Amino acid sequence: MKFIDEVKIQIRSGKGGNGCVGFRREKYVPFGGPDGGNGGKGGDVIFEGDEGLNTLVHFRGKKLYAATPGENGKGSQMNGKTSENLVIKVPVGTLILDAESGNLIQDITEHGQRETILQGGRGGLGNAFFKTSTNQAPRYAQEGEAGDELEVKLELKLIADIALVGLPNAGKSTLISSISAAKPKIADYPFTTLTPNLGVVTVDGDSLVVADIPGLIEDAAEGKGLGIRFLKHIERTSALVHLVDCSMLIEPFEAVEDYATVRSELLKYKDAVSHKPEIVCLTKIDAMTEEEISKFKEAMEEHLDKNVLVISSVSGRNLDLLKRLMLQTKQVKKEEDGESLRSERNL
Repeated sequence: MKFIDEVKIQIRSGKGGNGCVGFRREKYVPFGGPDGGNGGKGGDVIFEGDEGLNTLVHFRGKKLYAATPGENGKGSQMNGKTSENLVIKVPVGTLILDAESGNLIQDITEHGQRETILQGGRGGLGNAFFKTSTNQAPRYAQEGEAGDELEVKLELKLIADIALVGLPNAGKSTLISSISAAKPKIADYPFTTLTPNLGVVTVDGDSLVVADIPGLIEDAAEGKGLGIRFLKHIERTSALVHLVDCSMLIEPFEAVEDYATVRSELLKYKDAVSHKPEIVCLTKIDAMTEEEISKFKEAMEEHLDKNVLVISSVSGRNLDLLKRLMLQTKQVKKEEDGESLRSERNL
């Protein structure tokens, strides 16, 4: 299925039904009076989160989504039916933005979450409503209220616990296929991954969602390469796993430079993204000697002033440790967010 994470659509709520001009006509009731019913309310436009969707591709080919109008009122004081609401299902993680101003209207973050974006028009009043002591036979009724119309931009930001980042061909797709059931395309050339991939990783009876983000290159934050299209998918994650491929490098400083390139793009894109908790991993070590591995690991730890984990997606080396570290990072971040929320409520 094609991955689409941005679309623009036009939405329109239903017009209210018109009120009815009617008069009671029955045998032996010559002056029955007005009995026109009210029109029904038009349908609302509602967006609903659906965890079964992971792309906006189903919006391609259709630009207008319109709710049905309310039913017109009828004689004998019969009110028109209220129209059914139009429910538009979107993936969890979808932002609904005003296409013209770019302002955020709603953020769909949970399965089953429903948000009414446009209200349907109110139904018009029938002539029975306008009867008074001085106007016993009003011959007019109210028209239904027009529905609203709006162009919205839907923007999907994947909801994952951990994002795998790194330069193209750093081993992200191979890693996610090794630690989860995800089966992304894998080949030995840059930009094999053209769309984000999600995988569910099970750890000690718990689970977490990992996103494989297409490789970043220098100046990705300015629109170069593929990275700028997918940097937004990192925003909701709890932490980053930064993969550095050292298999084709000669000196450790090259690995440090590769690491710095990705970190620079994250910082330029959004400062908050660059400050997420990070696990740094050296990948593709299978063809290296233990001496070479130690040399790269020690140099990286010295320059970055943080621990560096050596992993192999082929042999499985340290993958169980990596999964436990990811779960631990997720749990710590969740506790910190909970503490922060409680502090805000106490202010």
